[in-house]
Amino acid sequence: MKGKTALPAVAMTAVSMVLTLAVILMWLGTAMPWPVALVVGLGIDGGWLATLAYERRLAAQGDHNRAVTAFGWSFGLVATGVLVAHALTADHSTGAWLAVAWLPVAAKALWLVHGLWERTALTPVALGAIRGIQQEARDEAAVARARLRAEAATEETRLTAVTQAGARVARVQAKTAATLAGAWSTLETVRDGEDTGRALTSVTSRVTPGVTPAWELPVWGPTEPVSSLALESVPALSDEVLDVLVDEIRHSESPALSYREMSARFRAAGHSASEVRLRAAWKRVA
Repeated sequence: MKGKTALPAVAMTAVSMVLTLAVILMWLGTAMPWPVALVVGLGIDGGWLATLAYERRLAAQGDHNRAVTAFGWSFGLVATGVLVAHALTADHSTGAWLAVAWLPVAAKALWLVHGLWERTALTPVALGAIRGIQQEARDEAAVARARLRAEAATEETRLTAVTQAGARVARVQAKTAATLAGAWSTLETVRDGEDTGRALTSVTSRVTPGVTPAWELPVWGPTEPVSSLALESVPALSDEVLDVLVDEIRHSESPALSYREMSARFRAAGHSASEVRLRAAWKRVA
C-alpha cells in the first residue's frame, strides 16, 4: 500500500530533476560554459532533493518544520520558473515546453500526498478491527430490518383476521336485527288491527264484563318472575318514584349502566315494577 503513493512521487521527482538539468544546460549553455550551467542545474536539483530528504526524515520521526517545507517549495517554484522562462524564450515548441513546466511542482504535490497518507495510515490489525465493527453493525441492522418486517407481516395478518371476523359478526347481527324488526313489525300490525281488538273484546268480556285489557308488545330483554306474595306485600311505585330509582341506579357507576344491568340491580334491591313500566321509566330517564 505504501508503494502506491511513494512510487509515483519518486518517478515524478526523477523526471523533474532530469528535465530541469537538461533545460538549464540547453538554455544557459549558450551563454556560459556548460560546466557552470551544469553546476547551476545540479544546485537547483540538489537543493530540491536535500530539502525533500530532510522533510521525509522529519516525517518519519512524526515531526514537521514549516521553514524546511517552505524552503523545499521555493526550490520547486524556482525549477518551475526556469522551465517556464525557457519555454517562453524558445524559438519553437513553446507549448510543449510549457506543458512540462509544472513537473517540479507536481512532484512536490505527490510527496505531500504521500505524507498525508503516512499520517493517516493504519495497521492491518486496526483495519481488520474496523472491518469487523462495520460488519457487525451491518449484521445488526439486517436482523433489525428482518424483525420489523416479520412483526409488520404478523400484525397485518392479525388485523386481517380480526377485520374478517368483525365483518362476519356484523353480517350476523344485521341479519338478526332484520329478522327481529320483521317480527316486531308483524306483532305491531296484529296489535293495532281492528279484528284483533274485537277478538280480544269477545274473549275477555265473557270472563270480566266491561273490561278490555291492553295488549302490550313483548319486551326484548331478560325478565324475572315475581311472586304474587311480593306483588301483594309491596305497594306499586308511582311513575315519579320509579323514575328517581331508575336514574339513581343507572348513574350509580361511571359510565352509566345499561338497561339490563339497571334492571338486574333494580330487582336485586327488592323493588317491584312491571317490565313495561320499568322500560318506560328507563326511556323517560335516558
